[in-house]
Amino acid sequence: MPGPAGFVQNKFLTREDVQKAAVAVLDPLAAHTSPGGARIVLGYTGTHFDETAAQLEGFSRPLWALGSLLAGSKDQDVAHLSPSPAELAKRWARGLASGTDPENAEFWGTTRGKDQRMVEMSAMGFTLAVAREHVWDEKANLAEWLGAINNKEMPDTNWLWFRVFANLGLRSVGSEQYSEAQMIKDLDHLDTFQLENLGEEPNSGGQNELLSATGLPAPRSRGWSRDGPEGVRQLDYYSSSFAIQFAQLVYSRLANDYDPERCEKYRVRAREFARDFIGYFDDTGRAIPFGRSMIYRAASASFWPALAYANISPPAPYTWGHIKGIYLRNLRSWAALGDTIWSETGFLTIGYAYPNMYMSENYNSPGSPYWFCKIFVGAAVSADHPLWMETELPHPGIGIKQTVALDHPGHILSRMGGHTFLLSSGQACHYPLKHTCEKYGKLAYSSAFGFSVPTGAYTLEQHALDSTLGLSDDGGERWKVRRLAPDARIERDGKGGVWLRSTWEAWKGVTVETWLVPPAEDAPCWYLRVHRIKGAQGRGLIGADGGWAIYDRGPDGRAIAGSPARVEQGPAARAVSSAGAVGIVALESGSTRIGRVVDADSNSSVMFARSVIPTLIGNVEGDDVWYVTGVFGVPDEGGFCKVGEGRGPREGWEKEWEKRPSIPQGILREMQK
Repeated sequence: MPGPAGFVQNKFLTREDVQKAAVAVLDPLAAHTSPGGARIVLGYTGTHFDETAAQLEGFSRPLWALGSLLAGSKDQDVAHLSPSPAELAKRWARGLASGTDPENAEFWGTTRGKDQRMVEMSAMGFTLAVAREHVWDEKANLAEWLGAINNKEMPDTNWLWFRVFANLGLRSVGSEQYSEAQMIKDLDHLDTFQLENLGEEPNSGGQNELLSATGLPAPRSRGWSRDGPEGVRQLDYYSSSFAIQFAQLVYSRLANDYDPERCEKYRVRAREFARDFIGYFDDTGRAIPFGRSMIYRAASASFWPALAYANISPPAPYTWGHIKGIYLRNLRSWAALGDTIWSETGFLTIGYAYPNMYMSENYNSPGSPYWFCKIFVGAAVSADHPLWMETELPHPGIGIKQTVALDHPGHILSRMGGHTFLLSSGQACHYPLKHTCEKYGKLAYSSAFGFSVPTGAYTLEQHALDSTLGLSDDGGERWKVRRLAPDARIERDGKGGVWLRSTWEAWKGVTVETWLVPPAEDAPCWYLRVHRIKGAQGRGLIGADGGWAIYDRGPDGRAIAGSPARVEQGPAARAVSSAGAVGIVALESGSTRIGRVVDADSNSSVMFARSVIPTLIGNVEGDDVWYVTGVFGVPDEGGFCKVGEGRGPREGWEKEWEKRPSIPQGILREMQK
């Protein structure tokens, strides 16, 4: 069966469209639900936690959609929805009764410290808080099961929000299991994740202007929270839509009556954060994939409907029309993929733009992707809210020169040349995450070209070195890439120039210092990398500097070949397909590097099941070697689409390819020392 028609054929223009999509995502799960309703079984790939908890994920995570539907339909005509939210609620209410009954064969088990069951309690707590009349049947068992989360050991991360939401639900029904002391303790600790606000950098030369046609100045890096222990820079989508910002927004709506001061603080943070976060979305609605858990897909945009749910006005000059546009275009972007992200029986798969286990983490069960359902919190926003009443507007940055440096996440956002991407240095996951180098340590991430992960540990093809510099000391079999860059920082020259600078150690005594420079007006489709490799003398190192990965098939479905689709010419390489045009060129004087279009292993890119990577390859000869690399990218103008149906790069891309980026004077001085 294809993807749910109510989602993949949805135009996403109205509140009713969002409601229909939520029902369409929920309804196919009936065929995979256990007899008692407490477990939803979507497959049998494993996780680090037990199978019961994995099947609980499949049951619990859809509650983000169901709870939102129920909250938004109390006084509304829902005749256009089939099945109705109330009918869907009966399924999940039955499951809640079975799963929390210790005598039932489908009992979820008793919660222990650092238990995955804790994660799944958050959606239940939310649903209890907003729609208790539909799910509050088995009062004693459900309350006792949720209450077991209190006074248990939890990771020092966004997990603490799961306990807050469990207690929110318990408080809403007047349960004795509710622990105000525990909730306050958790909230106080979560507040320590908040990073200090940074004001406008003096002499920034306008580089930090708001992403808006108004040209108004904006604060930098405000409203950000880290996710993880102090001392680790980890500011991914868990800092925003997946967890922290989303949770703060929902809490500010549900707890305002009894915790007004904290709720107001969260509202202020959200308005500040929105100024930065809007730059992570392109004109077609796609978010820039970055960090872990990108299998949650549309959840990366759930901050925007949550802003409306919390009744927080967007920061000027943004309007609800802008927010509505970002929200609905994101949903449309996923619908445009058609059946690609869905299983044959209509449930979400592990992956991003297509099913992909290579990119998954060890905590991804077949039910994990249903964190996607956070995007449907917009269904809980009342029909008379400005989100739904105002006219949808284009992204407020269309057609404007845009380069924004964000110090807290270590990102420089660019929307130049019709391409939304970020340059990145300094982020890392606080624990040994699968593919952590690729999810946090690459040099750049794009809404159009994404990023790639290794499929194996042998050769360039398996390592899939897009948007990174790799070094090999064994003839090219295995490659080292950047993971930790603790000294990463944004530098400004006081004249409008801005770049990222970082250093990492490939082996003891071998260091790589890298400068990342965003596009300039005279070469808007290029960004610049400058690498300084020290300590390589006599080690026989090979360097591979990879550009953007791109879909590599022509109109006939065969691999692209010949000019202009695939070009390898001296110190340059280029690939062009229906997904756009990408390329790379060596700009250092007398370069001995050779351009090659690497046929990356299938399923290495999160965006394209078949991809190639223009790459510069050469021997690293000397004890102090400089590389200067121009990276080119012009995406397909249409955004997400079914494989092979893109429009290709915009007219005039060939002229853009002939341009070359310039090295800023501040970096040139470093090279000439």
